[in-house]
Amino acid sequence: MPCSLVTGGAGFIGSHVVEHLLQQGHQVVVLDDLSGGFKGNVPARALFVQGSIVDHQMVNQLFAAHSFDYVYHLAAYAAEGLSHFIKRYNYQNNLMGSINLINAAVNHGVKCVVFTSSIAVYGAQQTPMREDMTPLPEDSYGIAKLAVEQELKISHEMFGLEYVIFRPHNVYGERQNIGDRYRNVVGIFMNQILKGEPMTIFGDGDQQRAFTHISDVAPIIATSVCYPKAFGQVFNVGADTPYTVNELARVVAEALGVQPRVEFLQTRNEVKVAFSDNSKAMQVFGERSLTPLKEGIQQMAEWVKAYRPHQSRVFPSIEIARNLPPSWASDIIRVSPDANI
Repeated sequence: MPCSLVTGGAGFIGSHVVEHLLQQGHQVVVLDDLSGGFKGNVPARALFVQGSIVDHQMVNQLFAAHSFDYVYHLAAYAAEGLSHFIKRYNYQNNLMGSINLINAAVNHGVKCVVFTSSIAVYGAQQTPMREDMTPLPEDSYGIAKLAVEQELKISHEMFGLEYVIFRPHNVYGERQNIGDRYRNVVGIFMNQILKGEPMTIFGDGDQQRAFTHISDVAPIIATSVCYPKAFGQVFNVGADTPYTVNELARVVAEALGVQPRVEFLQTRNEVKVAFSDNSKAMQVFGERSLTPLKEGIQQMAEWVKAYRPHQSRVFPSIEIARNLPPSWASDIIRVSPDANI
């Protein structure tokens, strides 16, 4: 019976990956600091350990206590827009925490590391984005993700560590943290509607994304170690039909049975059009039918209706306040002494 570590396994995508691994007969250990996830998301048959990948001593102890065959690394603070203003936090969690895992995986003979990167590594390129394009990230989050991809490549060349990299995009669905005001636009919209507030959109709402239901992502990530042809490869994974944020707002409102109310905010620095070509993943993992947007949003809406609206948590330590979007600037609780205001 293979033993797998899932970092971020109490979070949205991670908890779904854990479910699929358990169904495949894996023993699963979940490592999560609960900064964005919830212990209730972790299936009962998985062993839950509360802790952070930033704590290298704890990571090393965990690897010493378990003979992990596979590591599924999904722990991250995935707020692309906010990452410009929390650079230290971004690199500590998304880069240095990943290095701790890579070191431990090499030292303890892990068979394969499965890493969830992001299409943020592409930046503003011609769409659809393909894996053979040269990455040109435009935010600190994308830079961190790309650095981890490169570390996995050289760790394979130097130490023989196998890896599979996925670049999912705009994933939504059941168990998404709708109380996070900085990321996951579908969850933000649904939470605002539940609270009787208008849906807020940065800029004109003509930004285009391909919104991906969790059922089109988690199974592929979980089964990837069963495909030797996937080792050493990078894959886009997710939906391939782009929609504007304005179109998404209408679909979400309809699913929750309300008339769409939108408040347009000042434009922020973000890639205008971002969606990817997923044909490479289809070639390796097989053709799969993808969940239509309306169907997936309706499924998530039915799940959301069973919950009260979540209180949005404010990020506590902005490092740079200059050029922070006004709707976020009013949230600042504490600015570090070196913040450039």
